[in-house]
Amino acid sequence: MKVILRSDVENLGRLGDIVDVKAGYGRNYLLPQGHAMPATASNLKIFELERKKLRARAEALRGEAASLAEKITREGIRIAMRVGDKDKLYGSVTSAMIAETLTARGIEVDRRRILLDAPVRTLGDYTVRVRLHAEVVAELALSVVAEKSAGDEDTARAAADKAAKAADYDAGRAGADNAAGAGDDNAGRTADDDAGQSPADENAEPGV
Repeated sequence: MKVILRSDVENLGRLGDIVDVKAGYGRNYLLPQGHAMPATASNLKIFELERKKLRARAEALRGEAASLAEKITREGIRIAMRVGDKDKLYGSVTSAMIAETLTARGIEVDRRRILLDAPVRTLGDYTVRVRLHAEVVAELALSVVAEKSAGDEDTARAAADKAAKAADYDAGRAGADNAAGAGDDNAGRTADDDAGQSPADENAEPGV
């Protein structure tokens, strides 16, 4: 089946190309999705009239994909997983999990566009390709880390409480030391004042 592509189609061709495709692929996907039209003489004339508008739309879609690719490349994500011996994961990180994590950050990506070369089954840092357009592929930084258990969280909480109590103790001790120092200074000033007044008192005449 010959069709005229009305948009860029990955692994098939560019806008305006006339290509041969299987009838099922053409009728069930390309034609209903508006990616192509049967390559007839009348459709060729119609396409030439639409070419400029279709080209502008294709450029707009490519620009949107490029902007999204830049955002994905800057973002980077972290996924926490349960681990067993030798940092092996229980299960694996899937494209659906990556898509959900991106969605939580306000980036909508179809999981089918996330290209995992191999299942992610160990902790570590990975680069995941995301095909956003026939000509635009983003590189996403993925960090797979160990999921914290309830015991780890309790230990961290206990350590934080201990540190807070130690800080309170140090602050209270510093306040007590400052108060004691101030008392010693006041006592010293009182003794000096009494010592300075003694000679005057001794030389004073009675009744004056």
